[in-house]
Amino acid sequence: MGELVDILTNGNPGQFPLALGALVLTFTAIWMLQGRGWALVYVALIPFLNWSFGVIPEFQVVQPTGQGMFGSGVSLHPMTMVTGMVFVVRDFVQREMGHRVLLVMAMAVAWSFYYAWPVIALASGIAFAISEGVDWLLFTFSKYRLSTRILLSSALAAPVDTTVFLYGADLAKQIELGAAPGNSLHLWNWIVFVIGKMVGAVIVSAIIRRREDLGLTDPAEA
Repeated sequence: MGELVDILTNGNPGQFPLALGALVLTFTAIWMLQGRGWALVYVALIPFLNWSFGVIPEFQVVQPTGQGMFGSGVSLHPMTMVTGMVFVVRDFVQREMGHRVLLVMAMAVAWSFYYAWPVIALASGIAFAISEGVDWLLFTFSKYRLSTRILLSSALAAPVDTTVFLYGADLAKQIELGAAPGNSLHLWNWIVFVIGKMVGAVIVSAIIRRREDLGLTDPAEA
């Protein structure tokens, strides 16, 4: 029970009554807005991912050389591919509750300020405001089939989100850990993050495309 309280309060057990009350209000609001399973996953996933980038260390794919093409090395965070699924989950939330997905998005970003480093939460909020806005417009107004919309919306959103988020993560590590500038935001890290994020979108898009071809999913579904 103690571990669960620590998780829910981000290591501040004295705040348990307030945190629990706020969680209940959040889930109640989502339910009243006609959000269900996907919406609940979405509002929990964003704060979790923002928290993980401040706690779970990256692993080096290529060690820094100090100069040349790989001067900063290439690192990969274990949650990178899961982060790519955020865009896909958002698309399913919009199918579930329409434009009210924007309210759920705001709740998720607000919770990030409680569970994650403030600078990362702020960077995440700005990134989502930009990239999810582009994502939402494409998913809402384009006439492409559903599987194509999922893939294109992720392709448009991932580069923007990655740039803003890595800048925030870079700055947060400078403030919190005394890391050098460029610790997270550099070319190869950016490329690896974007590719990692797109893997989930490609897989889900392929699954939906197959269901469309089999007549199990309406390609024009909103």
